[in-house]
Amino acid sequence: TVRTWDVNNDKKHKSVFKPRTFQGKKVTPTCCAYSRDGKLIAAGCQDGSIQIWDRNLSVHTKFHCKQAHTPGSDPSCLAFSYDGTTLASRGGDDTLKTWDIRNFKKPLNVATGLTTYFTMTDCCFSPDDKLVLTGTSVKKNEGNGKLVFFDRATFQKVYEVEVTNASVVRCLWHPKLNQIMVGTANGLAKVYYDPLKSHRGAKLCVVKSQRKERHAETLTQDYIITPHALPMFREARQRSTRKQLEKDRLDPMKSNKPEPPVSGPGRGGRVAAHGGTLSSFIVKNIALDKTDDSNPREAILRHAKEASENPYWVAPAYSKTQPETLFHEDSEEDEEADKEPEWKKRKI
Repeated sequence: TVRTWDVNNDKKHKSVFKPRTFQGKKVTPTCCAYSRDGKLIAAGCQDGSIQIWDRNLSVHTKFHCKQAHTPGSDPSCLAFSYDGTTLASRGGDDTLKTWDIRNFKKPLNVATGLTTYFTMTDCCFSPDDKLVLTGTSVKKNEGNGKLVFFDRATFQKVYEVEVTNASVVRCLWHPKLNQIMVGTANGLAKVYYDPLKSHRGAKLCVVKSQRKERHAETLTQDYIITPHALPMFREARQRSTRKQLEKDRLDPMKSNKPEPPVSGPGRGGRVAAHGGTLSSFIVKNIALDKTDDSNPREAILRHAKEASENPYWVAPAYSKTQPETLFHEDSEEDEEADKEPEWKKRKI
């Protein structure tokens, strides 16, 4: 089949065209092409026929040439001209033919003796629609593959280019760049261009001028230096590695002594040796904790001397409104209330 696909959805085809013989039997297409305006679809089939459909009518062919090429020769390429009136076909029977779509029964021109060994040998029109291009094949070590140019009107061979000592498989004449891209059977890819008529493409890298060498780079003088001839050229003696390591060990920037292990309980963010579990760590710290905070008054008064000498929190806040510190004095009622048992205080 020949199918058209929606480029926005690669899993859904739009139309299906089924090439058939005049007897209605199925036949396999080997190449296909769109017309320049996108309204016609052409296919070359294994039985040598060329069938053309309207893109919106996929059932019956619009043009059908029964024996365009030798049956079983597998046409390799179809190409429409830029004006949309001529079709070029490259057959597996070593021929190149042009067809008038308006009169599709007989070919306009035929060129023979164009050897091809590949089922994808291309043919194409020049951007100005005046020339038809195709490639030829050769056996190994039996000549060179060529690009052959034919005049579209007279179909006389205008020019041929020997590409390499292998077959020319693919060729493309780019319409905007006006350059010819060629792929060969030995893995080469070549681009042919015209210095005046081509645009961009290969010219972007080919026409770049080589960088001129600077005069200073070419006229450089070599200096010969005799080692140890003068004191300024003498190399410093290499010190022994052992002495350098001992010196680096004394340098606090290059060598940093690790902190010794904690021998007592953990303090200051460091933890002493203890069991592997969290419970053993907590029990050990509780047992080794020597601070006694059972009397909160004494715990606070331990810092009274430092607070009076270097007041930081409370005293600066009252430095302007209450420079002299006044403490609350307990009355007799407060002293008696302090002496009462705890359960009475709660009741009150």
